[in-house]
Amino acid sequence: MRIYQIIEKTSVEGPGIRFCIWAQGCSRHCEGCFAKETWNHSGGIEYSVEEIFEKIKNTKEIEGVTFLGGEPFEQAKDFALLAKKIKSLGLSVLCFTGFTIEELKKSNNKHIKDFLDNIDLLIDSPFEQDKISLDMPWIGSSNQRYIFLTDKYNMDEIKKYKNKVEVRIQKNGAFIINGMGDFSKIKEKFIEKVI
Repeated sequence: MRIYQIIEKTSVEGPGIRFCIWAQGCSRHCEGCFAKETWNHSGGIEYSVEEIFEKIKNTKEIEGVTFLGGEPFEQAKDFALLAKKIKSLGLSVLCFTGFTIEELKKSNNKHIKDFLDNIDLLIDSPFEQDKISLDMPWIGSSNQRYIFLTDKYNMDEIKKYKNKVEVRIQKNGAFIINGMGDFSKIKEKFIEKVI
């Protein structure tokens, strides 16, 4: 699996405390994408499914795992296998995708079907810059949708959450911002405070 980034515990990428995995590689290239650094298919770090699963198993007090991107469905075989293993632990799986559920269901790719079969909540559709909206948790544009593939979550529960961001400072002084918000304004304010 090609992975851009892993955050082992976060409270801003879905319901509860979650282990988050950003897929490396995306062919969709949505205008205004917040994560262009995840587009390059040869970037990131290579992991085996087993390596990542061991990390998840050893992370305590998480409700589930979130897959972001990049585009997880461009690595459907590995993500399907990982999602199945995650579900065997009783954890939930949330996945963001730039594809629509209709596009995914039309695919003849067995791995895409297997992947969908092991996702509880899918947030689908490409980011559309002219439809930017931060009104709903974890969604960046108003065309994106919550697709409940199991009964693990529902809209009433989702509405309890608000968009938030987390800022992490790395040992080398670099900082990582994740979550949902106006990242350009956040970066400006954060840099002002640091300087």
